Amino acid sequence: MPGRIMRWQQRHWEDRSKAERVELFSVLTWYCTVWFIMACWLLLPLVGTLPHRPVAYALSALLALVGILQCALSNRLTRTALDHYLGRAELPAGAHRAPAVLLGLALGLLVAIAGLHASAPMTVRFAIGGLLLPFALLYGLTVPVRVFLRRTAILTVLLAAGIWLADRDVPGLVATCAMTVSQAVFALLAGRCGAWTLAVLWEAERGREVEARLAVAEERLRFGRDLHDVVGRNLSVISLKSELAVQLVRRGRPEAVEQMIEVQRIAQESQREVRDVVRGYREADLVVELAGAQGVLTAAGIDCEVRAEAAELPAEVQSALGWVVREAATNVLRHGDAGRCAVRLRIREERVVLTVENDGVAAAPDGGGGSGLPGLRERLSAVDGTLEAGLVGKDRFRLVAEVPLRQEVREVTS
Repeated sequence: MPGRIMRWQQRHWEDRSKAERVELFSVLTWYCTVWFIMACWLLLPLVGTLPHRPVAYALSALLALVGILQCALSNRLTRTALDHYLGRAELPAGAHRAPAVLLGLALGLLVAIAGLHASAPMTVRFAIGGLLLPFALLYGLTVPVRVFLRRTAILTVLLAAGIWLADRDVPGLVATCAMTVSQAVFALLAGRCGAWTLAVLWEAERGREVEARLAVAEERLRFGRDLHDVVGRNLSVISLKSELAVQLVRRGRPEAVEQMIEVQRIAQESQREVRDVVRGYREADLVVELAGAQGVLTAAGIDCEVRAEAAELPAEVQSALGWVVREAATNVLRHGDAGRCAVRLRIREERVVLTVENDGVAAAPDGGGGSGLPGLRERLSAVDGTLEAGLVGKDRFRLVAEVPLRQEVREVTS
């Protein structure tokens, strides 16, 4: 447990995903619950009802020590049981051995206390709940529900019989059965429900990651199709004209020079078109990109709001801003943990301003020559635009792209 606390301290709460936060909160809740129940249902009542006899003090002190060891061992094995339930790791052999031994020892001491009348009858019954929870919480996560309920019934019968034989308290017999069953069911529900919620959250997290990877793969396919459309046709023409030029040279015809000049022109045109594809200028429609970003983010469970002032922008400005929207949406999906994202397009004083803001502080684009902030600044610089990105407060990331309008922009609506 100390090692896990150190690892928790090394990572800030804001750096964790939603699933990691819920898992950490659930595990800490389980840690605290076993200690709280043990203190309220065993330790405090036991101290308050001790008779002034040495044997009572000895048995109670030993029972309290065993209960504390149960809680400490339960905290240590909680992560192991949770990992087993979530399918992350196999349960180590003999993982139940030590908790079962401590539970058996604790219940044996409790029967002895009841037989010697070393504590009040109701204190003995409440102590069952405190002693049973640390073991039942782990056991409910690692065995099938039917097995858990069947063995709980067997334990209830044995424990009720043992305590009844010790103190011959008929009302206490009913209380013993009720306390054992209720605490076992509580442990099963608390453990299983919390672990099931975590399993659903992690499944959603994995689905989100898969969706982000699919979005990237789709973009790569689009890029590959563009390259094929641009380069494939031109390479075929270059190949044909080169073969024609070779034949003309072999025949000593002067037209070969004209064919090679044409090959050179097509090659230069291909270079220009490839650059256009790489920079994202082809098929970059700002309206389409805004709608696509809203659709993808909403499908990923992110509340996305898009507000855009309709206007007839120059084609190069639309293309540059369309790529900014596409890159920003992709990075919100891939790198952030956003719950909300707002995209706004405004036209102010002969300049167009695009703002993308989200509450996923880790959603900053990667650096690099062809993507991320450097790549976006390179594309915007072609239209004299600028890009600013950074944290706003503690939990928001904002990206602002501004492009001056070199020609009159006719507003359609506001």
